[in-house]
Amino acid sequence: MADDWFEALDKELEKKTVEIISDMGEYNSQKAQINQTFIEDFWKIWTRFNKEGIHFTMEPSHGAFALFKEFPDEWEFKSNFDFSTVNNISLTDRTADQGRMGDSLKMWYYNKETTHLRLVFEYCEGEHYYKFSGWKRIFTQQVLYDQNITRVSFNKIHEILGELVRHWYESHLRRNREMLLKYVKENYEKGETFTQ
Repeated sequence: MADDWFEALDKELEKKTVEIISDMGEYNSQKAQINQTFIEDFWKIWTRFNKEGIHFTMEPSHGAFALFKEFPDEWEFKSNFDFSTVNNISLTDRTADQGRMGDSLKMWYYNKETTHLRLVFEYCEGEHYYKFSGWKRIFTQQVLYDQNITRVSFNKIHEILGELVRHWYESHLRRNREMLLKYVKENYEKGETFTQ
């Protein structure tokens, strides 16, 4: 009689295990597809800016996901790279003039009842001196895209990236960072502000 309760519980737990494994498999598959597309898009942006001598860094690093026949244009994804384990992807401007150092395009996942994807443009608004911690840079994020991962639209994301990259690239060629900042402030909602 005592074994009956556990047998029923064990069947229920087994059923739940199969459900969750199926859900996680679908979640990991969605996440892997999203990450692969973002990594490829960010690398294309990196290579375009690099042609003009504009230096960016990218996370994950190209050494983690790519095999190169000829750097940086001829490449393919590494067959053993697990896209589903990536939680953050970023492209960061390393140009020292005009305060651009740290201007970034960032994508990450967060939980809000369900898993959401957020894409932001992050930039430094200046520095401030704090009595106990010294000089800190003040960063602001403009939210470019925020959506449940089951409803991600790459048509919309590519439209957003296309306009942002046009403004970012032109701002470099014209040596006018303000035109980029004006564009993101006027077209996207302000997100988090923080110091570093």
